[in-house]
Formats: sequence, C-alpha cells, structure tokens
Amino acid sequence: MFDESTKNKCVQILGYPIDNLTISEHVERIITWLGSGERHYFFCANPHSIVEAEKDGLFKKALMSADMITPDGAGILLAALAQGEKLKERVTGSDIFFSLNDTLNSDSKKHSCFFLGASNDTLAKIQNKFSVDYPHIELLGVYSPPFKDSFSEAETKAMVDVVNKFKPDILWVGMTAPKQEKWIFENIGRLDVKFVGAIGAVFDFYVGNIKRSHPLFCRLGLEWLPRLLREPRRLWKRNFVSSPLFVIKVLVSRVVSR
Repeated sequence: MFDESTKNKCVQILGYPIDNLTISEHVERIITWLGSGERHYFFCANPHSIVEAEKDGLFKKALMSADMITPDGAGILLAALAQGEKLKERVTGSDIFFSLNDTLNSDSKKHSCFFLGASNDTLAKIQNKFSVDYPHIELLGVYSPPFKDSFSEAETKAMVDVVNKFKPDILWVGMTAPKQEKWIFENIGRLDVKFVGAIGAVFDFYVGNIKRSHPLFCRLGLEWLPRLLREPRRLWKRNFVSSPLFVIKVLVSRVVSR
C-alpha cells in the first residue's frame, strides 16, 4: 500500500510541485485515493504545458490545484537536475493509464470507468478494445463533447450530467491541453467520481489512431522527435518555442536562486 509519508515529496520546477514518485508509486497512490471517498485528479507536466501556464492564469491555477502532477517530459527531469535534485523517473499519461488499468484489472474488487473526449469513432474503438483488454474493469460509458476551444454552460452541464448518470470510479478525460485541465479544475466539484485523469492523446495512442514513438526514443527522452516529424504543423511550437523558453526560464530561476 502507498506510504502516505511520501505524498508531499515534490520537486518544485518554476514553482510547480512535480511529484517525485515512480510509476508504480503513482498507481499505488491512486488506488489509495479510490478507497478514500474523496475526489482526486492528476495532470501531466511538460515544458510546453508549464510555459503555456505562465501565460494562462486559469491553466496555472488548475495545475497548482492538482492532487498529482507527473513529470511528463525529459525536460522536466533535466530541470530538476539543474536544480541539484533528481526525479525518480519520467511518468506519462500513458504510463498512468496502462499501469493503473493493469493493476485494477487483476484486483478482486470491481472498478468502473468512463471516457470523456475524442470523436465518436475513437470512443467506439475504445469500447471494443477496452472490454477485451480489461474485462474486470467495467466501462460504463463514453461521451464525445463538441470539438471547440471552450464549452457553453449547457454543453458543460450535458458533459457533467452524463458522467454523473453513471458515477464511475475513474473518469478519463482526453481533450487537448490546456482545455482538459481547465475543464476538470472548473468542474471537479460537480463530478460524482473518485478519480479524474487528464490523459490527452492517450485515447488515440490506445486505439492506434496515433502511433506512439518506439520505446528506444522514449527511453532516450526523444519521444517528441518522431511525433514532430509526423505532425510538424501541430507540434513545432512546443518544440521550437516552448522548449527553449522553458530552458531559459529554468536557467534564470537557477541564477536568481543563487
């Protein structure tokens, strides 16, 4: 069982508390939450998200309010080293999704989940695949929200209502960042769930719509490179603008702290 004494062991990266846990420790912590009777949610942090949060007050507030922020990106691990600290390992949304489901699928207690986000076609693929991969986790339902930058109150209410109709233990949210993080932050108090995970592109990774980079690239911290080559128009900004800005911010912070 997760040792509660480790829950506050975070590394501060530009003021953002990044959890210093292994993948398995993150999963153990989530399982503890599932039995707590309280709502919890987690986000992933990478250089791009932190740079964007510095320009978006609501996004920053959402990140700061999360119960868990995992170090998703080699740049986060390198920033910690630059501060003289070491994060145990990189932990992506995919790591949490697959490791948690693998663990819960072998649990004697029945758990349930709901998928919110992506297209109806992707969600249909998830329903077919998830029931085969994780037969001991009950997939209660899926919902595809409108594809837009922000939602009206009526649209948000429809999303909240459909989730609350099923009352899943786990709500997986797969929208683009920072929309998904801000939506969760603004609506967590309205959701009848135990745990919410913002996992973005993991929906597409899971069903094969987007091929994840080879494990070698992941181990070397270069998972972004094949994706950039496949989707240069969508990803150029985070790699050629956000990443250099993040490095500059970390170096300036380091100099100031000295």
